[in-house]
Amino acid sequence: MNYSRIISGTMAWGKWGKDLNTENMISLMNHCIENGINTFDHADIYGGYTTESLFGNAFAKSKIKRESVKLISKCGIQYLVDNRPNKVKHYNYTKDYIIWSIEESLKNLKTEYLDALLLHRPSPLMEPDEIMEAIAKLAQEGKIMDFGVSNFTPSQIELIASEVPVTINQIEFSLTQNKAMYDGTLDQAMIKNITPMSWSPLGCVFKEDTEQTRRIHKQLGKLIDKYDATEDQLLLAWIMRHPSNIIPVIGTTDKKRISNAIKASDIKLDLEDWFLILEASQGHKVP
Repeated sequence: MNYSRIISGTMAWGKWGKDLNTENMISLMNHCIENGINTFDHADIYGGYTTESLFGNAFAKSKIKRESVKLISKCGIQYLVDNRPNKVKHYNYTKDYIIWSIEESLKNLKTEYLDALLLHRPSPLMEPDEIMEAIAKLAQEGKIMDFGVSNFTPSQIELIASEVPVTINQIEFSLTQNKAMYDGTLDQAMIKNITPMSWSPLGCVFKEDTEQTRRIHKQLGKLIDKYDATEDQLLLAWIMRHPSNIIPVIGTTDKKRISNAIKASDIKLDLEDWFLILEASQGHKVP
């Protein structure tokens, strides 16, 4: 699947963020597409199970051609909200629930298929053969084009992949949260031809004022002129320099930041600059 080099995450489009109205959503969709971002990342739980429907209504009204965009969604998390009879937050990966959940997402997004379905978080009770049956049925009916997972460890992926091929793993990955480089997650992605996607790709660099983030800002400041780039572009370029070809999922609804983000895909950090940035994050040279 040809996902855009940067993906637009929609979690903040609805009630969990900016609470955009229909016209604002249409405007943001068009801005993303005009800037080369044609992939939109959803999850059924966003906005307390409301954002997909709001996006779908805007998408239908926008007259954007379905084949010109990629739609990703996730299922599995059962949240405590008024419109769900749940007693506790949990995960449900039964065959019937997966199928029902995806059919709900299709209805809400006003589309006949998802370009990718991801299992949102691993469950201790997930059964690979039951997941396989659901995915096989959805794929056979043309309701999903691609299948993957989110926040899964390498062993959890192997468990699922024992029954159904996994082609995507969407994980938290950034300069300040980079354990996936060391725990086998990105190694597995390269070996198994799994596409890694990174949520929260800017990490805590702009959210926290710590010794770590001050070191990072200082180092990025030394590279801004060399690459004619902003700090957030350099952070995204740092991620995309990894040979596993990580695709950042950006959560911003700010049009200027969206335009800046896609330009980061044109930046190729020099080898030593990549390690200088890593060293700034770690506070010490690599072993």
